[in-house]
Order: sequence, then structure tokens, then C-alpha cells
Amino acid sequence: VRTWSPAQPRRVSASRRACLIARFNFVYAKERLDAETRLRPFVCHMEMVQRIIYIAAVESFRAAKMAFWKLKINVKETLALDHVGGPASLEVAVLDYIACHKELYDVCCSVHEVICSMNMNPKLPCPAEVDYAVISCLIRELCCLAFSMQTLIPPLDIAFGVDGELFNRTMYYRSFDSDFTAPFVAYHVWPALMENGAVIVKGEVVTKK
Repeated sequence: VRTWSPAQPRRVSASRRACLIARFNFVYAKERLDAETRLRPFVCHMEMVQRIIYIAAVESFRAAKMAFWKLKINVKETLALDHVGGPASLEVAVLDYIACHKELYDVCCSVHEVICSMNMNPKLPCPAEVDYAVISCLIRELCCLAFSMQTLIPPLDIAFGVDGELFNRTMYYRSFDSDFTAPFVAYHVWPALMENGAVIVKGEVVTKK
């Protein structure tokens, strides 16, 4: 009789994990910059443009994870009716099912939720100044990416940064316009990608005295 082991889902999801990490890097390298270009006509200061995009990334992951959690409960209840294995194998079956049926995810609802959250964020310009729908393509891609990352074992997630935190060179790169002698983070440009508390892809921050 074959027994389930934690190594099995790791092998199954290895290629999916590699693709999702590559997509995360592509979003940072290309789609993030496209979003900057779309925001510049509405926002004069580059710092605020970068802050908007960082908060969009954080909110996209938050919204996608919440949607995943709700969907996972429903799928688990359905699959449990005919499942003959233990709870560990049921968990794997649920994650595999969701990974193969991404159409179950209402990404438009998450995009709307993210934009509403950004409209109410006191650190960002008010809706009368900026319509955050101009970066809805970036938000949509990040939501889909974050949702898919939850189907991995273990899942991938982003680190949540706080302005003024001590610069951590294992977690972040300094932006080119940083003060490289400053020990504290002025603001975040892009989040770090994490797996079980370990940094998989470094984020980017600006450090200033």
C-alpha cells in the first residue's frame, strides 16, 4: 500500500512552482513598469507612483488569499463526500482540483475589492485624483498569481513591509536612488516573495536618512 508523504506533492508541484516564481519576476520586470507609465500622467512624484504599486501588490495578495480560502472550504466539503484517504491526501486533492479549475476563481471580484481598498487607503491619493482602475491589468495579474501560489505545498506569499523598518539585505535590494548608508527603509517598491519564512525572491526598497 502506497502511503502519502510530504515529498510527493512537492515533486508534483515543482514545475508549477518554478513557473509561478518566473511569472512573479516577469511582473516585477515588465508589468510593474507598465503600471508606472500608466500612473505618471496622474501622479507627479515617482515615490507616490511606487507606493501605489506596492500597496496594489499587497492588497492583491490579500484579496486573492481570502478568495482562495473561501473557495477551498467549499471544494473540500464537496470532495470529502467521496474521498477515501486521510486528511492529508484530501488536502492535496483539494489543492490539485483548484489548480486545475482556476475558472472557479472570480478574479474580477478581487480586482474590484483591491481598487476599493486602495480608494480608502489614507496613504494614497483620493479617488478624485487617481482612478486606480488604470492599473487594473497589473492588479488582475497579481491576483491570479497570488491565487495560484496558494495551491502549492507549501504556498508562496509576499512579505509585508513597514516604512521605517531596519533594512534587511537578505530580503531586499536597495533601489538605485537610495542612500546606501541609510539603515532604515523609507518606503517599499516591491515585496519579497517568501516560502515558509525563507526569501525566494528579494524585494526592492528605498532607503533614506
